[in-house]
Parts: sequence; C-alpha cells; structure tokens
Amino acid sequence: MVTLRKQYVVARPVYSEDSFNVDYEKIHRQRKTTLDHVKEYLTCDSKRVKKAVLSLLPIIGWMRIYRVKEWLLGDVVSGISTGMVAIMQGLAFSLLASLPASYGLYTAFFPMLIYFFLGTSRHISVGSFPVLSLMVGAVVVRLVPDEGPPANITDFEGLDRDQQRVLVASSVTFLMGIFQLAMGVLQVGFIVVYLSDTLVAGFTTAAAVHILVSQLKFVLGYNVKSFTGPFSIIWSLEAIFVKITSTNICDLVMSIVIMVVVFIVKELNDRYKAKLPVPIPIEVIMTIIACGVSFGFNFETRFGVDVVGKMVSGYESPLPPNMEVFEESAVEAFPIAIVGFAVAFSVAKVYSIKHDYTIDGNQELIAFGVSNIFGASFRSFAASTALSRTAVQESSGGKTQLAGLISAMMAMIVTVALGFLLEPLPKSVLGALVIVNLKGMLMQFREIPYLWRRDIPECVVWVGTCLGAILLGLDLGLAVGLGVELLTVVFRTQFPRCSVLANIPGTDLYKDCKDYLHIFQPKGVKVFRIPSPIFFANIDFFRNKLAEAVGFSPIRVLRKRNKALMKLKKLWQKTDDNIAEEGWRGSYRHTADEYCMKGEELDQPTDFKDLPFRMDWNAELPAHISVPRVDLHSLILDFSAVSFLDISALKGLKTALKEFIRIDVDVYIVSCDVYILEKLHSCMFFDEEILTSMFFLTLHDAMLHVLEKHKEDKGRSWLLSDTKL
Repeated sequence: MVTLRKQYVVARPVYSEDSFNVDYEKIHRQRKTTLDHVKEYLTCDSKRVKKAVLSLLPIIGWMRIYRVKEWLLGDVVSGISTGMVAIMQGLAFSLLASLPASYGLYTAFFPMLIYFFLGTSRHISVGSFPVLSLMVGAVVVRLVPDEGPPANITDFEGLDRDQQRVLVASSVTFLMGIFQLAMGVLQVGFIVVYLSDTLVAGFTTAAAVHILVSQLKFVLGYNVKSFTGPFSIIWSLEAIFVKITSTNICDLVMSIVIMVVVFIVKELNDRYKAKLPVPIPIEVIMTIIACGVSFGFNFETRFGVDVVGKMVSGYESPLPPNMEVFEESAVEAFPIAIVGFAVAFSVAKVYSIKHDYTIDGNQELIAFGVSNIFGASFRSFAASTALSRTAVQESSGGKTQLAGLISAMMAMIVTVALGFLLEPLPKSVLGALVIVNLKGMLMQFREIPYLWRRDIPECVVWVGTCLGAILLGLDLGLAVGLGVELLTVVFRTQFPRCSVLANIPGTDLYKDCKDYLHIFQPKGVKVFRIPSPIFFANIDFFRNKLAEAVGFSPIRVLRKRNKALMKLKKLWQKTDDNIAEEGWRGSYRHTADEYCMKGEELDQPTDFKDLPFRMDWNAELPAHISVPRVDLHSLILDFSAVSFLDISALKGLKTALKEFIRIDVDVYIVSCDVYILEKLHSCMFFDEEILTSMFFLTLHDAMLHVLEKHKEDKGRSWLLSDTKL
C-alpha cells in the first residue's frame, strides 16, 4: 500500500461561528413553505404532463431507443428460455399455494402483460415466487383446510374445494395488489428501505425451510394434514414422520434422481456460464422425461403416484374478489404485498446497476399493484419475481421486457393448447424441482458466522428474523424481524460509542485517546464526541457519559459549592475580630445546622457578591467544608456526527451546559450542523449564560482559542488563606 506524504499549510484566523459570520457574509435563502410545495406539485404544464406520461408508461422510454438489430434476437431467445423455466416454476409453486397446478400458468401470464407496460425494470421475470406462494397458501389452508369444513364465507356455497381455494387465493392477491397500488400512489416506495438485506436474507431462509417441509409430503408420496399459525412447522414435521412408513417408494426414488440430476446440471451451468450461450434448461428436460415415463408406465395406476391430473384448458371468465375473504386475510395480505415488492425491487436494483439504467420504486409499486389486481381478476395468485428465473432472462441475452412478454406468450400457448401433455406429470417431480431450487436460499445459513465476526447486531437481526419466521410463521416472523431490526437501530443510536479525543501532535487532527500512544491532551481541557443524533431517548445517556468522561457530576459539584458558600457567608457574618484566636472550628460549631437551602436554590449560579474575597474552590477550605475538586477549565463538545436535535434533547443539552458553566467550566461546541444552529436560534436556546460565541467552526479552532485564553492564567490562583478569613 502506498502511503501519501504530501503536505499542506493553511494560514487563517481562529474562527468561531460569530467571527466567521462577520468575515464572510451568509446568503439568507428564502425557503419554500408547505404551501409553495403544494402549489408546485399542483402546477400543470406540457413538460410535467410529458414527464408524468413517461413515468407512468416506462415502455415508451425504452421502446423509443429499442435497437431492433442488436436486441431483438436476444430478447426472443431469452423469452423462450425464460418461458420454459416460468412454466415449470408456475406449476411447482402453485403446489405451495395449495392450488391446482394449472393456475400457476395463469400467474406466469396475466401479471406479465401489465408489467410489460408499467414496469421500470427491463430484466426481471414477473411471475410466481416461492415465498409469496407459501404465504398465500397459508391463508388458503386456513380458510379452506384439507380436512373439515371451510370458513363461513357466503360465496363458498356451490363450489368444490379447489374452486374455494382459487377464490381465496385470487382475493388475497387482489387485496395485495390494492395495498401495493395505494403505496405507489401515495409515493411511499421508500418503505422498502426498512427491510434490510440482512432481514430479507433471514426471512427468505426461513421461508425456504417452510417450503422444504411443505414439499416433503409430495416427495414422500402421501398426504398429511396442513397446519397454519405459530409452530405449524413443528406439527407438520410430526405429522410427516408419523406416516413415514407410508412412503411411496416410486415417488421417493423419482424425486431423488431428479434432484441429483438437476443439482449437478445447475452446478455445471454456473461453472461454465461464460462458455454456454444459454443455460441448459434441465428443469424442462427432466419434466418432459418424467411426463413421458409416467405416461408410458402408467405410474398413477401401477404405483399409486399422485399426478397433476386434469389441466384447465384455456382461460376462464374474470372472477370478482370476495369481501369476506378481504376481512379474513387483511392482516396477511399486507406483509405479502411488502415482501413481494421488496424482493422484486431488490432484484431489479441489482440488474439496473449492472446495465446502467434507473428504476423507480414508486412506479414499481404501481406496476406490481396493477399487475396483481389484473391477474387476480383472472384467477392468478401473488406475483413478484424469482432470482433464478430473472438470472435466466438476463444471462440468455434479454435486453428489455419484450423477453418477458414472449415468456408470457409461451405460458399462454401451454395453457391453451399443450396443457394436456402435463397431466401425467407426478407431483413429486414438481416437489423435487421446488426443493432443488431452494439451494440458493438455504445456503444463506453460511452468512451467520460471517455476520457474527463482523457485526453482531446484524447477526442478531438475521437469526431473530429466521427463527421467528420458522417458528411463528412468515407473517408474524416478518413482524418479529422488523421489531428486532428496530431494536438494533434504537440500541445503536441510544447507546452510541462516545469517546474522549486528543490531539495528534503537530497536526490539527483529533483521535480517540484510547487508540493512540503519542497524543497531546492539554491540562484542564476535555474534548468529548458523541457519534449519533441526540434525541429524547439518549439525552440522559449523553449527560451520563459526559459526566463519566470529565470525572465528576457538574450538578453535584454546583450543589456542594452552593452549600459550602452559604456556610462561608454565615461564618463571615458571625465571625468577629477574635476569629484568629478561636479558630475555624469554634465558629463553625455554632453555625453548621443553622441554614438549609432549598433544592432549587442549590442549582442556581453561585453568588459571590457578598464575599470580600475571591474564591478558589481548589484551594484549602476550612474544616468541615468539603467541595469536590475540579481541575477542568474547558470542555469542548464535538458535534460533527450529530445530525439532529429534538426539543427534548435541546432542553436537556441546555441544562447540561448551564451546569458546567455555573461551576466555571467554559463550554465550546464545534462542527455543529448549520440546520441545528438554525434550530437552536429558533427555539430560544441562547440566553445570558449560553452564548453564540461558544460555537466554533472546527475542533482545532476551539482548541487554539482555549490554549490562548488560558495561557496567561497558568499559575494564577486566589487562595482562601490569602484573605482575612
């Protein structure tokens, strides 16, 4: 590593905030009021209309620059490749939603049609996502269980179990879309920032565990009751292992073979992706082989294998959502909406950075909201994106969402004309494909040791979210994860690592005095730094840490001094000319209990006006009068990392500063943000004790001022013994 040794020399005056404002005139800007912002927002002209249209229909933007010769072939190849994967994943993920397999093809078609026009990402593949499918499936199973009567919903009358489940899934998806659309219209796309990468990783890992458990019954080839709610995963595992002797050997062997083959080929795809023009579509190949073998050897009849069965041919008429399902599922639909958007936006952001274009979070919310509303009207379930499917779309040459449209057309062809070919497909094959695609999410467990070594609070968020989602369910688990994440933020801001700084000799640099050997700390000066905002929750912590740093409590010293001073005044009034003969002890014996000050008076500034002598509190005092020694004459507070102060903190700070000022400690605040200074002025922070001259531009300015001010005071003191007393 090359160490830079260049030097610079700056010669300028020592600046406080006041002196700097004298030398350099500040421009007083006219800030916009809320009314000004509202007027600007409501103003309409041709430029704003054009911008609004381009924002609402991003397709216009990328179609205007579409390079037919360069991009069309890549989009077509990518669309075909992605379409095959989307069809297989749609069939498999519909099992997670506890729906007939054919409805997964609807999810691969309808949402993509809307996203093609409204989405800002050019690379994500819109369709089913395993985590969302599982979250929708939890609602479906709760309202329409495998065993027992369904929930008391009017529209269920006259419908079979599959139709009831389709109604529930589409209604939940419709409500999810409403939530997403509302958030997009209200411009709250920023909400995704509260889902950190660590939280999302822990949540998706927990979802992968739930998905794995939910697919075991298909791989093992027997039916077990589905469970929902807290600890459902434990009851599901118990039910699976109780019936382990009923395993269908044909399903198990077929699943193991498919998982091994798909895993190996996927690893080869990753290793040789630079040499392969298109990843080998191993899921499609194995599905075709499994369909052929199952049909040829009649697995359903001969071995009792559960197959996909009757596929819905074509599309059904639109289905209105059910308001009773809305009421029953509102609590689950909101986290589904948040997770769906967070996953899609995270994946879209990765590819937008890679290919150098921008995406709009609010427009993405609108796009997914309308996509899910439209799709739910035609019986599809929750749509987002899947990283594996998006990787295929991008790596196979996709440049725009034309590839996504082609993949949707492929799903339509299968639904309309080729669906019957998938009827002999064993469900265990779909379960095996789901499980083998969980590799990426399950491998996230490797992040735990890394996070533990690098950032323990982040590790706590990951583990807390994962355990909460595994044990309590995905909806409650997400709430637990957000709670743990909030607690870590509160912990970091409420208990920051405060430090005492010292000067690096020969420089204007100041570092933590615990970290360096050769440092300069002037006698009687403390530099204290708090690296966080100061607000109502940490103002007491700040004051305690400050007292710990200086080595004494200023309010305690002030009270001791006021008590001592009152005793001295009493002694002075009652002492006659023979005090020298009687001594302090005799005089004090008659006056010690004659005066008791109120608490409010003890906190007021020390009043020296009736004393005929100057006080030096560090000098020797009469017997029975004890005051803590204070060797500090200047306190410098580094506010360079303080981003804001609230009203409660402002009051607490003012009180703390006055406590130090009243015991003759000069206080200086340095590197204070200009907006904090403006707030201090507007909140009447300054008075006859706290002055604007306390504020300095830099830490070094304040230190030079302190050293200059106390250069002449060195060695000067007024002792009590020098007076008449």
